[in-house]
Amino acid sequence: MKDIYSFPAIITVDNDGVVIEFPDLPGCCPCASDINEAFTNAREALQLHIYCMEEDEEEIPEPTDVMDIEFEKGQVIAMIEAWMPPFREKMLNKATNKTVTIPRWLDILAKKEKVNYSHLLQDALKQYLGITSPESLQAYAVHEQRAEYSVKRKK
Repeated sequence: MKDIYSFPAIITVDNDGVVIEFPDLPGCCPCASDINEAFTNAREALQLHIYCMEEDEEEIPEPTDVMDIEFEKGQVIAMIEAWMPPFREKMLNKATNKTVTIPRWLDILAKKEKVNYSHLLQDALKQYLGITSPESLQAYAVHEQRAEYSVKRKK
């Protein structure tokens, strides 16, 4: 798992907008309304695509040399860079919905006391896992990523 990736993108501008294709990453085809938005969308799509490949333990291909890419008139090639550490952190902090089941009588009392279930569950999980600060959460996440990487290398 690398921290930075750079892949060539073929950018096509027409009357309907801008289409971006990554020859090395089938299925990663963002679009945009104009060229400025295209670069932002291309970077975000590249980061998400690579992140999903990492999560699925897929091999991330080496980028094709731009000199080997054929393109048509009206298309341009650009190198799009994905800086992964902040994107991974963003994805780690993304909210996830969980369904919990509690007795109705407990729900009635909690509503009466205006309990925020999400906040309470987060606090309880942090306490249970021994996470006292965002730094310890980050250290825990890094530890887990290293452990996963170590297991992958042994396979």
